[in-house]
Amino acid sequence: MIIKSKNKLAESLSVLVLALSLTACGGGETPTTEGTTPEGTGETETGTLTVPFENTVALTGAGASFPAPLYQNWFVALNQKVPKLQVNYQSVGSGAGVEQFTAGTVDFGASDTAMKDDEIAKVSKGVLMLPVTAGSIVFAYNLPGVEGLKLSRQTYVDIALGKITKWNDPKIVADNPDLTLPDKPIIFIHRSDGSGTTGVLTKHLSAISEDWKTKVGEGKTVQWGPNGGTFLGGKGNEGVTATIMQNEGAIGYVEYGYAKNNKLAMAAIQNKAGQFIPPTDEAASETLANVELPENLRAFITDPEGETSYPIVTYTWILAFPKYDDPNKAIAMEAMIQYALTEGQKVAPALGYVPLPFTVVQKVAATADQISPDFTINVD
Repeated sequence: MIIKSKNKLAESLSVLVLALSLTACGGGETPTTEGTTPEGTGETETGTLTVPFENTVALTGAGASFPAPLYQNWFVALNQKVPKLQVNYQSVGSGAGVEQFTAGTVDFGASDTAMKDDEIAKVSKGVLMLPVTAGSIVFAYNLPGVEGLKLSRQTYVDIALGKITKWNDPKIVADNPDLTLPDKPIIFIHRSDGSGTTGVLTKHLSAISEDWKTKVGEGKTVQWGPNGGTFLGGKGNEGVTATIMQNEGAIGYVEYGYAKNNKLAMAAIQNKAGQFIPPTDEAASETLANVELPENLRAFITDPEGETSYPIVTYTWILAFPKYDDPNKAIAMEAMIQYALTEGQKVAPALGYVPLPFTVVQKVAATADQISPDFTINVD
């Protein structure tokens, strides 16, 4: 079954196409008449079409908290359109998600960092890494009366190292000559669980600072505070966000959408070109425009080029098996990916995420095609 879109992403595959693909791949089901709503069907603006599953097909997934709000939106909306397709996603962190996926206890995993070669080798069934959205990692802070904070590269590295422990430290003052900074201790909030968000941040810090690379390094979990300072951990992006909000003088790293939706102040940070860039959808999109995603869809964005690029941006991946023993689950997985690549991209900006460039959508669709031999996504 070949599914083609007529225009670019925002105008292309609709829920009607999703329902059509499920119907045609289900073997013999035909469209119902417009205006009827039989059990297990998906409604569209142009009519209602029966899905191929006789019984409910349920997919289970676990992993990154970074995209969790967006995934929950997608999976609820997909179920409303196709009631017999249910997706249950648990926000447990990228580390736990990769572990559960590797063990085969979930149908798909999710991670904010692409799996490394040694991790891939442990997955006996193989793995497809499918980027489905992207977003920025921001330094959110709780400092009443201070707006428009700027942090140079060396400054935010030194804060994370525990070298800078006061808000009125000369280095922060030098970055912000127009701000009045309080004589308060800095409380750095980090992830307490194995986290792809931590992996992305620490890979960036290792790329820009030899001091960080030597003392801390990169990974989903690291040892914080080699130079002292006050550090608190929070579980998931949710926990870090809450801990920042509860502690005056706190600063921590979270996904942009969490900070935006909770109205946290966010620092403008210095990029490779020397510019202070506040986190915005446009700045994140500029970063992605300067990154060429390879055919295996695995990219590590450590220190992006571009005058207006935001420095810490990552794709986030759904981890799928190339083949599923249950053919209905295979079809359901491709349908889920198709929804993510089409209808799902439209709601991404409102929740603080960056829609995929159309060239990336095409690559992801082509890679996902192999999951079910009877279901092909073509987004030409």
